[in-house]
Amino acid sequence: MAAPSSGMTTASPRSDVGRWGANTWQPPVTPSPEAEPEPDRHAGQGGSSFWTRFCGCCSCQNAIDDDRRPESRRDLGSNFRDRGSSSGGRRPDRQPSTATTARDGTIQEGMLVVTGVDLLSSPSDRNRQEHHTNEFEYHELIIRRGQPFDMVLFLSRPYESSDHVTLELYIGNNPEVGKGTHVIIPVGQGGSGGWNAQVTKSSGNNLNLRVHTCPNAIIGKFQFTVRTRSEAGEFQLPFDPCNEIYILFNPWCPEDIVYVDREDWRQEYVLNESGRIYYGTEAQVGERTWNYGQFDHGVLDACLYILDRRGMPHGGRRDPISVCRVVSAMVNSLDDNGILIGNWSGNYSCGTNPSAWVGSVEILLSYLRNGRPVPYGQCWVFAGVTTTVLRCLGLATRTITNFNSAHDTDTSLTMDIYFDENMKPLEHLNHDSIWNFHVWNDCWMKRPDLPSGFDGWQVVDSTPQETSSGIFCCGPCSVQSIKNGLVYMKYDTPFIFAEVNSDKIYWQRQGDGSFKVVYVEEKAIGSLVVTKAVGSNMREEVSHIYKHPEGSEEERKAVETAAAHGSKPNVYAIRDSAEDVTLQVEAQDAVMGQDLTVCVVLTNCSSSPRTVKLHLYLSVTFYTGVSGSVFKECKKEVVLAPGASERTAMPVAYKEYQVHLVDQGTMLLNVSGHVKENTQVLAKQHTFRLRTPDLSLTLLRAAVVGQECEVQIVFQNPLPVTLTNVVFRLEGSGLQRPKALNAGDIGGDKRVTLRQTFVPVRSGSRQLIASLDSPQLSQVHGVIQVDVAPAAGGRDSSDTRGNGCSGETIPMAS
Repeated sequence: MAAPSSGMTTASPRSDVGRWGANTWQPPVTPSPEAEPEPDRHAGQGGSSFWTRFCGCCSCQNAIDDDRRPESRRDLGSNFRDRGSSSGGRRPDRQPSTATTARDGTIQEGMLVVTGVDLLSSPSDRNRQEHHTNEFEYHELIIRRGQPFDMVLFLSRPYESSDHVTLELYIGNNPEVGKGTHVIIPVGQGGSGGWNAQVTKSSGNNLNLRVHTCPNAIIGKFQFTVRTRSEAGEFQLPFDPCNEIYILFNPWCPEDIVYVDREDWRQEYVLNESGRIYYGTEAQVGERTWNYGQFDHGVLDACLYILDRRGMPHGGRRDPISVCRVVSAMVNSLDDNGILIGNWSGNYSCGTNPSAWVGSVEILLSYLRNGRPVPYGQCWVFAGVTTTVLRCLGLATRTITNFNSAHDTDTSLTMDIYFDENMKPLEHLNHDSIWNFHVWNDCWMKRPDLPSGFDGWQVVDSTPQETSSGIFCCGPCSVQSIKNGLVYMKYDTPFIFAEVNSDKIYWQRQGDGSFKVVYVEEKAIGSLVVTKAVGSNMREEVSHIYKHPEGSEEERKAVETAAAHGSKPNVYAIRDSAEDVTLQVEAQDAVMGQDLTVCVVLTNCSSSPRTVKLHLYLSVTFYTGVSGSVFKECKKEVVLAPGASERTAMPVAYKEYQVHLVDQGTMLLNVSGHVKENTQVLAKQHTFRLRTPDLSLTLLRAAVVGQECEVQIVFQNPLPVTLTNVVFRLEGSGLQRPKALNAGDIGGDKRVTLRQTFVPVRSGSRQLIASLDSPQLSQVHGVIQVDVAPAAGGRDSSDTRGNGCSGETIPMAS
C-alpha cells in the first residue's frame, strides 16, 4: 500500500491502510519515493495571495503580496548560491575586503570608503556568545532579534562627525522598507522599524558600532551593505556573501512574543540538541533518544529553504504564528512536496523505515540537497523534525506524546466504535481510530490574535491527519483552549481536543438495523500526556496542562461543552447506566519472540449473582489503531458470586502471532460481554506491545575535539529467525554526521559486535545515538552520553577560521 506522498495524484492519501480506519488490509504495494516535485503551483497565482491560500480567515483579502513567490536560483544571486554551500556555511580568514567601486563607479579623494567589515561572527566572538548562537556550525553572523550586536567598519580614513554612515539589510526578491524587507539604519539616528546604530568607538581608520535590532524583525538570511556620504561623494560597499546575517526569533528578549522567562526552559527547549521521544502504550511506555541537531551545518539553511519552498512572503516571517503554520504544513509532503512522505503500510523497501531514523539532520539535509520529499516518516519523525526546525529558528519547542490519542473523522468530538448484535467490531464502520500513541509539538509564544489568557504553550502537529483551511497542517492551538473545551478558538482546536479528551462511545447494532449507545468510556482518551523533563532524561507528565483531572466537574464540563459544538451534540442524552460488573484487562510484559498470556478480570459489584457471556478477540494493530483481522478468539460464560472476581486467561504462542505482526509489535484485544440478569453491556479495547531489545553502546576511548574516538555497538537477536539486510544508523550532533552501516544478515538468537570511529567537532556533553533496522525487526535503538573534552587551546573544530567543521559542501536544490 503506497504511502501518501505529494506529487502522486493516482491515490487518495486516505487509502493508506495502516493510517486510516475502515480500509481493507491488503498486501502492500511497493511505494516509490522518486516522484518528481510537482511544479510550484503558488508562483504566478496573480489572483490568490499566500495568506488567501493558506489562512481561511484571510480569504476575504484582495491585496496580493508581491513578495510571495519562492526565490529562484537566478533571483537569489549570492544569497541562494551560498545557502548551504561551502562559502555559505563557513567564514574565510577575517581580512578586510577591498572596496573597488563607489555608487557612481569612481572613488574620489577624501571619500569615506568602507574597505571591509568585521561582523564579529565567529562562534567564539562576543556576538555569537551573547546571542546564544555559538553552537551553530556556521561562520556567518547569526543573531536573535530585539538584541544588540557589534561590528567594526574598516575605513579608508578616520571617521569625522560630518560623515554620514548608513547600514542597510535586504531580504527577498522585492525588498521594501514598509514590509521590513529593506532595513535602513542611519548611524547615530533612529532607523526604520525600531532599528538603530550608535558609534561606540572610533580609533584610526576603524569604526566600532553597536546595532539594535527590532524585536519583531523578519527572520531569515539578510544581505548587508554600508553606504557612506561625505563632502567628497557617496560610496556603497558591494554585497559580500561572507557578510550575510541570519536573524532568528529571540526567546531571551521580553519584547519578542516568543519570549520565555525561565532560563532552564530556554536551555532545554531552544538549545538542547537531543531529547527523548516516548512511544508504546500507556502501560508500556517506551522511549528513544532523538538527535534534533538544530545547530549542525546546513540545518539552518534547510529550515529557511522550507519557508522559501512554501512561498511564504518574507514580510510574514516576523510572525511566529504564521511560521509555525507553514512549518506544520511543510514537514509533511502532502499538498506541497514538503519534507517527509508519510507511510504506515509496513512496506518501506523504497525508503527508510520510520523506526530506523535516529535524528532530523539526515532528513533535512537530504531535502535541502534534492528538493524532494524524503521517504518515510510517521508521527514521531514528523514531530522530531518539527522540533528541530522550530528550535533552529528560535522558538522554544518540545516533543509531546499523547497515549490513547483519538483521531476524530466526523467532527463529533467523540470516538465512535460500532459493534454488531454480538459485540464483534464492525471494522468497515469504524472510521474513527485511537492511536496507541501520537506525537506532536508544543511551542511557546504569545497569542495576540486571541483573547487574553491563551498565551503560553501552543500545539503544532505536522503529521498529516485532517486538513485545516484545505491544507494538511495543524495549529498553533492554545493548550488553554484545549483544556477548557473552547473548540471555537483557532487553530484546529476541535481536532486536538478530541485527541486528548473525547469520550469513547460504544454503539451496538440492534435487531432493526439501528444503533444504540451501550457504553461510554470516559477515561480512555488522552490517558497520559508526557514529554522529556527539563534538565534531565526523565519523563515528565503534562496531562494536567491539557485537561482537568479525569472525572472532575471541570473536566466533564469541558467535554460536554466541546461535544455540544460537534456533529452529535445529544450523544450524552442517550446512554445507559447499569454497571454492576466491572472489567479489567491484564497483559504481561512480553518480549518479541516469546509466548505471552492476556487475562480478563471480571468483578461483580452487586449483591446478587451475575452471569456474563464473555468474548475475547485478539488481532495485531498498527500504532495508529488500524487493526488487522482477528487471529485468535475465546468465548466463555462466567458465573460471578456477589462481590466475587473471576480471571479468564488466553495464552498466545509466538508461532501464532509471528506471521501477523506489523510495525512495533502491537496487539489489540477487543473484550465484550453481556450480563444476562440486567442487560448490562461490557466493552473494552486494550492494546499492548511486544518489547524489542536495546542496542548496547560502549565508548572505547576518551573523546577529544579533533581526535579520533571509537564506539562499540552490541546487539542480541531475540528472534529464532535470521534478520536479513540489517542496517545500523549512527548520529550525534557535534560527534558524528548521519551514517548508515550495512551489516548483512544476523542469524537467529545470534549476538553481533561492531565498532565505529568518529571525530568530535564540538566539546561538551553530547549524545551518540544508534538504531538497527531489518525487514524482520525494527524499533531497536540505543544511546550513549559522550563527554567531549576541548582540543588543545580550548577551541572547537567549528571555530577554526577558514575551515568548516566537516569540510562538507551542501548544495541546495534548484
